[in-house]
Amino acid sequence: MNIHTGEIQLVPYKEQYKEIIQSFTLPSEQVQFTANPGELLEKAKNDRTKNVVVILDYNGVPVGVFILQTGDRVQEFTENKDAILLTSFSVNHNKQKKGYAKKSLALLQDFVKYYYPIKNEVILAVNEKNIPAQQLYEKVGFQDRGFRRMGPIGQQFILHLPITR
Repeated sequence: MNIHTGEIQLVPYKEQYKEIIQSFTLPSEQVQFTANPGELLEKAKNDRTKNVVVILDYNGVPVGVFILQTGDRVQEFTENKDAILLTSFSVNHNKQKKGYAKKSLALLQDFVKYYYPIKNEVILAVNEKNIPAQQLYEKVGFQDRGFRRMGPIGQQFILHLPITR
């Protein structure tokens, strides 16, 4: 099942999207905060806990990608055993500033409810210096409950999105 608004949809990764996703670029100021989309696919291929989700535009063309991760790594961010971890969120540079990020994150609850019915929360870590991402996540319902951790390039805020049934 595809989770969609009519303008965009979230779908599990399929091999047919690989070439387009590998061609994604990111602005230099974002590269430090997220995984290269092509590298993300390689890492996920060898790790069953990393589930790649593709953001498609209304024509069915990939414009963004992220990972929903299960397994032990989630517990590095929360004690909630029923949480899922969102990582490596990115929208292709030439598709940014068109609302794809916000619209896709607005669909996240429905996607998680459908594909991960036992999960009750999405967790993510965002670098304290990545103000645009923090603002985006908070606009779509992620909550800052005061949890912090050190990441590879500095302090990270742990944000929580409760999955409402």
